Amino acid sequence: MRLAVTGREGQVAASLIETARGRDDVEVVAVGRPALDLARPDTVFAALEAARPDIVVSAAAYTAVDQAEDEKDLAFAVNATGAGKVAEAAARLGVPVIHLSTDYVFDGTKDGAYVETDQTAPLGVYGASKLAGEQAVAAANPRHLILRTAWAYSPFGRNFVKTILKLAADRDEISVVADEWGNPTSALDIAAAVLHVAARLNGDRNFVAYGVYHLVGSGVTNRSGFARYVLATSRELGGPYALVRDIAMADYPTKVQRPANSKLSTAKFDSTFGWTAPDWRRSTKEIVSRLVLGVTGQASAK
Repeated sequence: MRLAVTGREGQVAASLIETARGRDDVEVVAVGRPALDLARPDTVFAALEAARPDIVVSAAAYTAVDQAEDEKDLAFAVNATGAGKVAEAAARLGVPVIHLSTDYVFDGTKDGAYVETDQTAPLGVYGASKLAGEQAVAAANPRHLILRTAWAYSPFGRNFVKTILKLAADRDEISVVADEWGNPTSALDIAAAVLHVAARLNGDRNFVAYGVYHLVGSGVTNRSGFARYVLATSRELGGPYALVRDIAMADYPTKVQRPANSKLSTAKFDSTFGWTAPDWRRSTKEIVSRLVLGVTGQASAK
């Protein structure tokens, strides 16, 4: 099975490449700029055609949440038009597309965990562009899986865990918001889930349960609790440590309001594909260990 994943530097693309390393049953080919540039729709089909995929994983995205407010056209070009072109190219190649989306399609006002059928209501340009991308993907390729995830972290790229560890190396105390709740999600777990799903799609030409799914780590915490666990794990390993001071989102102003509730229910994904992500603490400990100890290579099997 050959997967073409859009983007080379993103957390999911890097995690897919690592997770597939050494396996005989799957090959992951990362397709990115300049060959494939989502801001230049004319590049998409030729780049994916050259990759000869059995399945396309649409992971590349514009992710600068606050900056998107000033770069609306670019955010929509990449996250909406570009995503749609990727799905269209997959359809022309006769293969399914697995598209990564986000909790930011919701406004965070629901009390419990969001399910796939809940009303979307993005709070900013980034969320709106990703929602438009979901719609474009669904319209372009009937064989689509849209996987909404949240609070992604990994040994790769820029993410919350790496930021917390970096801040702790320079400070004795870090202020972290306490009124934002969600499911921390390892990009390595996302990659494992994508490979699991891709094998199902590749082996079942009659698969009919296409559509939108939520895919996040098991368990819920708030941002400050997440930070405390990261730092406690780091301290156990001899890495950087700092005290965490709870603050409100209102005390940490950003250009775009974040959803106070990013909790996503994975019941639909779990029942359809028979796969559940590990508890977020287990996965966080694995990633923090790699970052603090400088461990490289493939992550331990789940």
